[in-house]
Amino acid sequence: MKQQVFYIHGGESYSDYDKFLERLRSKDIWDLPSAAPFKKWTSDLAEDLGENYEVFMPAMPNKQNAKYEEWKIWFERHFEHLRNNVVLIGCSLGSMFLAKYLGENELPVKIKALYLMATPVRDDEDFEDKESGDFRFYLREVSSLTRKVDKVFILHSKDDFLVPYSHGVMLHKGLPGSELITFTDKNHFLVEELPELIEHIKAL
Repeated sequence: MKQQVFYIHGGESYSDYDKFLERLRSKDIWDLPSAAPFKKWTSDLAEDLGENYEVFMPAMPNKQNAKYEEWKIWFERHFEHLRNNVVLIGCSLGSMFLAKYLGENELPVKIKALYLMATPVRDDEDFEDKESGDFRFYLREVSSLTRKVDKVFILHSKDDFLVPYSHGVMLHKGLPGSELITFTDKNHFLVEELPELIEHIKAL
């Protein structure tokens, strides 16, 4: 039976709708015909893992102004397709979602491992987080994670230009038993290849 891997992408979320509208007015247009195609490591995730893996990569609702409750509904719609020992991966807003969801809820299947990548935490008062909306959480709200999941891996790069590396350290300290995996050159994991993660999953 194939090993299931479930990946949740990032996005943006605004508590203030006017700020979202301003973002639309000021953000560069990302889908012009002349724009250079951008390849991210997730494009080849299923292929890189190979035929022994079944990879879920759902398009979560309204990722330009995501709402936690909408993502929660869509995530739970997939439960009937999941089996015990699923591997969960979340990046940025997707990582915040998984941490918050698992802090508040139980999954109907056993989780083999949880990967939290480039995760902002609300405990950093100096970090002005404008794009996480109702996905934000305090460490005390997710402290039960490591009692629900045997293996929790926190991935963060020291050159992350969106979320300071200190957030990865804080999350690691706030989740006893977790493992912090540090990179130096992966920025916000907006890279073409991430063989280290592929190898790590295969070694589970």
